[in-house]
Amino acid sequence: MSALTTNPATAATAATGRLRPRTRLRSAAGLLGVPGLLAVGFLVLVAVVAVAAPLLAPADPNFPAPLEAYASPSGAHLMGTDALGRDLLSRLMYGARVAILASVAIIALSTVVGTAVALVSAWVGGVVDAFVSRVLDILFAVPGIIFALAAVSVMGPGPTGVVLGLTLGYTPYVARVVRGATLREVRMDYVDAAWLQGRSGVAICLRHLLPNLRPLIIAQAVSSLGFALIDLSALSFLGLGVQPPAADWGLTMRAGLDSALRGHVGEAVSAGLCLGLLVASVIVLGDRLSKQAEERA
Repeated sequence: MSALTTNPATAATAATGRLRPRTRLRSAAGLLGVPGLLAVGFLVLVAVVAVAAPLLAPADPNFPAPLEAYASPSGAHLMGTDALGRDLLSRLMYGARVAILASVAIIALSTVVGTAVALVSAWVGGVVDAFVSRVLDILFAVPGIIFALAAVSVMGPGPTGVVLGLTLGYTPYVARVVRGATLREVRMDYVDAAWLQGRSGVAICLRHLLPNLRPLIIAQAVSSLGFALIDLSALSFLGLGVQPPAADWGLTMRAGLDSALRGHVGEAVSAGLCLGLLVASVIVLGDRLSKQAEERA
């Protein structure tokens, strides 16, 4: 073959790299589909509300007004108030900040640690890989919420223990998925070529393996984010996570349960609906990204 002959794959990649931003957006929209676009739109909306909560919230989320307890929706309180007279819409807005920040911290930490463990294990192989695999199997068998309960029992109730415990619980999930994909990648010809060129194992992992594994890692992280949101809210609902009077969706659902027994269901329903829509959006987006990662593999 002539040296001037163009490789179709290279040409396609180069053409993709020259795509205009508008064309890239259309391509991404086509890959995500309508459900994926709706999920992204809702996630962006929640993120904007969470970041701008101090500007958008109509009232102080923790300011009690006992004389306005269980007030109906009105101009002053668009979604009404809770048992202490606090503005429910403001508490939902600030609760989104807690849910997003804590869950993103859990997934970010577990993804970094799990990916590092997986790369080292798969690259070194042998006894090291066998030992890491057994440890991951043991940790994988324990639900993440158990680690969170253990951390809370040592550190006391609060977001710090919950985040650290759930990070330990989610790390094996990431490590197992990335390790399996890395074992396939290390057998590829480009890895042998890079090794023959004298590049170190660290350089090969960071410059070659990690970029090729990035779509899978991102898809795994997004998919796990939904479960982290559920676990965080469950622990807050039990009183082990964020502590009152902070605004949190789990705490709001717990307080709403007591209010529902008195005939006021708006608090529990609104918090549960927010959490359900956010989790559903994350799962839909993670599913679309996972399918794209499988198609590229």
